[in-house]
Amino acid sequence: MTGGYLKGRIRREDIITAAAAAYGELGYHGSSLREIAKRVGISHAGLLYYFPTKEALLAAVLERRDAEDSEREQLTVPPGLEVLRHFVALAEHNVRHPGIVDLYSRLAAEAVAPDHPAHDYFVRHYRAARAGVHESFDALAARGELRAGVEPGLAALTFIALMDGLQVQWLTVPGDVDLVGSLRFYLQNLLTVPL
Repeated sequence: MTGGYLKGRIRREDIITAAAAAYGELGYHGSSLREIAKRVGISHAGLLYYFPTKEALLAAVLERRDAEDSEREQLTVPPGLEVLRHFVALAEHNVRHPGIVDLYSRLAAEAVAPDHPAHDYFVRHYRAARAGVHESFDALAARGELRAGVEPGLAALTFIALMDGLQVQWLTVPGDVDLVGSLRFYLQNLLTVPL
């Protein structure tokens, strides 16, 4: 690995970090590539060398968040209790890092518009999250570890919606919302075994 290549990778990561901060503070639409370049200490043209469009930079920010979450929480474990435990651990991590939760929540709200550059990302993200939790509830049901009458698909949809909704409430009034405790309560009420 040459020094120039390493320097370029570091610069790219610095840009992504600055973009995440700007999006968290100003929202995607409220931030500009010029502002992000200024935060990094490079020219607008210098930023465009790494990310030719604002959309490309947004994609990199979202991909980094997903990669960090997957690596840290090992979200690729086989379906079952471990997946649910990892989602709770992810919520515990998020409570310690409100900035990324704020960024995610703002972008998710902005991206409901079909013409938003992150719209397709969030469509894929929510489908994958629901599918992973649905598979886990299916596996638990097959082992008799899901309460009778709980429909796995609906329980998965509700869990993902609950997680995101609780995050927004927690950001708004952190002292009033027990994000992790609420998720544990919901899951435990679906299970016949301890979470």
